[in-house]
Amino acid sequence: MDDIVKAALAKWPNVPDCHGWLGLDARGDWYMRDDRCQRSGPFALQPGEGAMPSKGSRLLHDKLIAFIGRNYLPDDRGQWFFQNGPQRVYVELEATPWVWRLQPDGAVLAHTGGLAGAVLRALLDAEGHLYLVTELGLGLVHTNDMALAADRVEQGEWDPEPVDAAALPAQWGFVRSPQRLLGQRPWV
Repeated sequence: MDDIVKAALAKWPNVPDCHGWLGLDARGDWYMRDDRCQRSGPFALQPGEGAMPSKGSRLLHDKLIAFIGRNYLPDDRGQWFFQNGPQRVYVELEATPWVWRLQPDGAVLAHTGGLAGAVLRALLDAEGHLYLVTELGLGLVHTNDMALAADRVEQGEWDPEPVDAAALPAQWGFVRSPQRLLGQRPWV
């Protein structure tokens, strides 16, 4: 966490949390979701849901994206948030808390740019999405990196186990939608 964020927390300890305004998609892109966007639909669909998703505006500012990445953490309930000064901005997840980018040298990087560490397990769902459990946690492999992932599977580095994607949050202790956990569904 940035020092400036720690200082803001000490100075203003009781700032209300923010829900529904920031999303992380399955490609590791951040989205800002204003009131209109939140009323239009959820960030990501849940099984059996009829509402159309409404992602919002993709963030493109490199320094803002890096700031969010440095201050991206989970709380004790498995809800991921961005600590924006004294305020927690809870993140709506389309898939998992991490999106992995595979490197030709074998390294696995998080969407935040940090090293994921060693790959402990590989998981494959019925739709063909590949998840890696690393020292950093569970994440989804970016779609652009599936050729590199296939090479590692063929070389015997990874042996993907079948997994039910809907069960991942409960199995790995993360919350896809902190906004729904509060019972907030502005699109209904």
